[in-house]
Amino acid sequence: MIKEFFTKHYLKIIGATAGATGGYLYYYFVGCQSGTCAITSNPYISILYGALMGYLLFDLFKKKENKTDGNH
Repeated sequence: MIKEFFTKHYLKIIGATAGATGGYLYYYFVGCQSGTCAITSNPYISILYGALMGYLLFDLFKKKENKTDGNH
C-alpha cells in the first residue's frame, strides 16, 4: 500500500522535497534584512512556500491518465 502510494506520487514528493530545500536555502542565503518580508523572514514559512511551489511545479510533468468511459 505504501509502495503503491510512492510509485503513484513520486514526482510530487520529489518536487515538494526539492522545493522545501530550495526554500530553506533561499531563507538562509538571501533572507530578509529588515525582518518584514512575509515569506523569507521566517524559515518555516519559507520552507512551506518552497515545498508548495516545488509540488506544483513537478505536478506539471506528470503523465496524463487515459480515462475512457465509453461515451466518446
